[in-house]
Amino acid sequence: MTVHSVADKNARDPEAPKRARILDAAEVIFARHGFFAAKVSDVAKEAGVADGTIYLYFKNKDDLLISLFERRMVQLNDGLKAAIVGKQPREALRAFIRTHMQILADHPTATEVLTIESRSSNKFMKEYDNPAFVDFLRTLGGIVTAAQDAGEFDDAIPPHIAARMIFGLLDELALAWVLARTPSINGGSPGTRPKKFDIVRAADWIIHMVETGLVRNASKELA
Repeated sequence: MTVHSVADKNARDPEAPKRARILDAAEVIFARHGFFAAKVSDVAKEAGVADGTIYLYFKNKDDLLISLFERRMVQLNDGLKAAIVGKQPREALRAFIRTHMQILADHPTATEVLTIESRSSNKFMKEYDNPAFVDFLRTLGGIVTAAQDAGEFDDAIPPHIAARMIFGLLDELALAWVLARTPSINGGSPGTRPKKFDIVRAADWIIHMVETGLVRNASKELA
């Protein structure tokens, strides 16, 4: 099944602009109040629509969150795929990581919702198949596979596992970045809160760690 961009969907569906406005409002409300505390009526007010209008497009608050996640993930995946086109495997990995972090930095509210509030939904965590995230991992795993086939990366770690490991680095730094920007979310003592850092610059730190860990002969003990 072909994954279409949000722009493509908007062009085909005359109701898409209103749906998009509701999702934009949900993103703001979920970030402002947290997923649990947020109310559908708050989303409707932010979007400038009647409460009942929300249910013409979404089943419930969980469906709103999942739809919001899907929209942002499709946008992220489109950006990542465009960034790696025509690049050799190792440079493609660097472009993937840098582009990922730049997109997060450019959309801080979305990053907060995706890294924190999405985990607040039991339906999202346990029942949602998450095809857009599968696509993300498939793209990343493909880069690792190509680098291994080219002899640039050690093949001791299966590509699909390496992809999840790299995502773990990206996701944890995204979470730390959000918590450092909005320390009240953490709820812990000041000493436990992450220190502020430049998430765009952090891309190069991740690249260094990943490439050091994946270069050939660096992981002989795993063989």
